[in-house]
Amino acid sequence: MPIMIDTHAHIYLPEFEADLEAIMHRALQEGVQKIYLPNIDTASIPSMLALTQQYPEICKPMMGLHPCSVQDDWSTVLDDMEALIEKNRPLYSGIGECGLDYYWDKSHIAEQKAAFERQILLAKKYQLPLIIHSRDAMDDCLALVEKHRGDDLRGIFHCFSGTREQLDKVISLHFKAGIGGVVTFKNGGLDKVLQYTDLPHLVLETDAPYLAPVPFRGKRNEPAYLRYVVDKLSELLQCGSAEVMQVTTDNARQVF
Repeated sequence: MPIMIDTHAHIYLPEFEADLEAIMHRALQEGVQKIYLPNIDTASIPSMLALTQQYPEICKPMMGLHPCSVQDDWSTVLDDMEALIEKNRPLYSGIGECGLDYYWDKSHIAEQKAAFERQILLAKKYQLPLIIHSRDAMDDCLALVEKHRGDDLRGIFHCFSGTREQLDKVISLHFKAGIGGVVTFKNGGLDKVLQYTDLPHLVLETDAPYLAPVPFRGKRNEPAYLRYVVDKLSELLQCGSAEVMQVTTDNARQVF
């Protein structure tokens, strides 16, 4: 069976406590070999690391501060997070998720930008991929990545939802576009953008428990549902599902 990699899932959150074993079983049955865990804030670290210890061959943690969690103490929080990386550098597979979010709260935009830039520098310092969250802020995210672009900076624009031009910019910066359940939404708009790109620029993700694909839209998402993302990409890009899985898996391995 071709394998898949879920490059972005929060399956350490309370939504998964009751049936975690069943969730992991379904993921493995569908061919999901690895699940990368983006951090959110200091409160999410213990449960993320506990899940990593429970499934060390499958679940790979990252370290970062989500833009919606950025407050006035962001610098101290990132100092503490960097100390955790220093303590066990081989454990962490990426920096993130981090970035900019102008949708939920615009009261800390300056702090979000400063925290994002600090995490870009952490990615370069530790030679780890950068996992970027961008909501209503794609151009500003691209500008900050462009400022620090180089052979020592790579990563994923998680839950990509930008324009064709923005996707071209992501690719030119040597980043991948994370594609999840939104691609299956009737009016999601991704179909019109992705028809102009190729598989080597894409990776799979769920963002579980959020953004479940059709036919589970509105319900809890989980890694096993990557299959529906693969099927939609196969349809849009006019290639076989096995090819989608193989190429996106190779892409994820390149990133991580």
